Amino acid sequence: MPIRQLSETMINQIAAGEVIERPASVVKELVENALDAGAGRVEIVTAGGGLNLVRVTDDGSGIPEPELALAIARHCTSKLTEDINDIRSLGFRGEALPSIGSVSRLSIRSRTAAGDSAAEIGIEGGRVLPVRPAAANRGTTVEVRDLFFATPARLKFMKGERAESSATSDVVKRIAIAFPAVRFTLAGSDRSTLELPATDDGAEGSLRRIAQVMGADFPDNSIAINAMREGVHLTGHVSIPSFTRANALQQYAYVNGRPVRDKLIAGAIRGAYADVLPRDRHAVTVLFLSLDPAIVDVNVHPAKADVRFRDPGLVRGLIVGAIRQALADSGIRAATTGAAGMMAAFRPGAASYGGSANGHRSYDAAYRASGTSSFDAARSPQRPLDMGFEGAGFEHRGLRENDQAAFDAGPLASADARAGQGEAAETLLGAVLGAARAQVHENYIVAQTRDSLVIVDQHAAHERLVYEALKNALHSRPVPSQMLLLPEIIDLPEEDAERLAMHSETLARFGLGIERFGPGAVAVRETPSMLGETNVQQLVRDLADEIADNDTVETLKERLDKIAATMACHGSVRSGRLLKAEEMNALLRQMEATPGSGTCNHGRPTYIELKLADIERLFGRR
Repeated sequence: MPIRQLSETMINQIAAGEVIERPASVVKELVENALDAGAGRVEIVTAGGGLNLVRVTDDGSGIPEPELALAIARHCTSKLTEDINDIRSLGFRGEALPSIGSVSRLSIRSRTAAGDSAAEIGIEGGRVLPVRPAAANRGTTVEVRDLFFATPARLKFMKGERAESSATSDVVKRIAIAFPAVRFTLAGSDRSTLELPATDDGAEGSLRRIAQVMGADFPDNSIAINAMREGVHLTGHVSIPSFTRANALQQYAYVNGRPVRDKLIAGAIRGAYADVLPRDRHAVTVLFLSLDPAIVDVNVHPAKADVRFRDPGLVRGLIVGAIRQALADSGIRAATTGAAGMMAAFRPGAASYGGSANGHRSYDAAYRASGTSSFDAARSPQRPLDMGFEGAGFEHRGLRENDQAAFDAGPLASADARAGQGEAAETLLGAVLGAARAQVHENYIVAQTRDSLVIVDQHAAHERLVYEALKNALHSRPVPSQMLLLPEIIDLPEEDAERLAMHSETLARFGLGIERFGPGAVAVRETPSMLGETNVQQLVRDLADEIADNDTVETLKERLDKIAATMACHGSVRSGRLLKAEEMNALLRQMEATPGSGTCNHGRPTYIELKLADIERLFGRR
């Protein structure tokens, strides 16, 4: 078959296959054009999930009549200078409008502030209609009808109307978070309307817009992020560990104001919360990265949802470090939804309550399924760390079964008698977790503050305290290693071997002795003692893959932390142990002083706080 030039219509349809995947893609491109035009109000109307109709109206600068024909021509744009590295707008490729017009019936009606009247141009399946006069207010209205009528094969891959409408709503919300000063409305054929009123452009206005999109609970259960490293500025809000979701759909990321779905950012968020969340739960985050456009490539894909950083290790390190520091600095906090769940459980006729209010599955079931009970820290031959936990009121070594006999204190004294022991009760009431009043079911500590009642899971809480102590000891000095009888020689691609050699000093601190062994090979002479017998080949290959992706060696650190978490589980005070008043109060004070103590190592909440006002509502006092 001879080589021939494709027609303009076919070229646009091929481009549309990359840019326009579904109606939500149309909405994204048109809303971004409206924002680039300086719109302060954007209205979106859809019908048939967007397949029958998408109409986007804005009050932006508008398109002059002589430029309407250029607006629908490929690779024509007003947003890009001669420097492809200096992209400061959401759109810049000049492909969206001609691509949409090649697979639908498209009309553009626009009027500038200086224009006496509006003008309109249309495209039907790639056929351009002449420009004609029209009536319109200042701004632009783009109407897309019968999407994919010119490419019926694409229609077979569309989902139902509800699914397409949901995807469109998600796109609008995702964009709206980055532009709090713009008013957005979305109306569908099911008469549902999404309204996002404009707020201020500052930090408070941004948080109000986030609350509009993510719910009123998020601000009260979030921590502000503000960090800078080598010209990269990170701001936003992240949820406290006890406020989570079952999926990552409520993780929003922006690069220079552009909504992105980037695996590096998602991986960094997951890594930052690795110690405090169970594997099947996800943090709620809104993160804004601001950096020089020259050091990030937003032209990776026509849809512009993917980005590529010049220094991915810097970006990942900034995100992980900033989130972990914010979590550590925020002190101990319980999710407000925990109290809401408790209130719901107390109401007459309430269904049985098997998890926390924000949708957690049974943590006890997950804990049992994790298989940690098969690990005996006391008998393990790999015990490089002192299992002692020195905290006020805890003078035991690891709290193994024989050591915990000291906690069998017999019948507890009355709550009033115990409250008067140790520190002054009034002083304790002012603490975050208050004064211990009782222990119920030999596992739950009931404490009182000046305006709330606190219930603490003693095993989960002490497990976190022991884990943090183990981690501090683990990372404050080189990890003990064990010499292999025979070095393990591992054949790798040359580039992987070189990357591992470059990180050999860091790996040595974690107990992994590695060195080059000729072309395309490394020799492993030492492994961390904590790992015991391990698959060295697989460990080294996993590390090589991680370094290639993220330029980090977190895999090894995470494995060591996981073993420390298992040790902590078996070295913490057990459920069913009676505690004295001073021991309970000592546990509460240690929790207040330990970062991340709001959840245990498995992501289970360690305490729930019920405000006095909520208790009074239960008894009809309010």
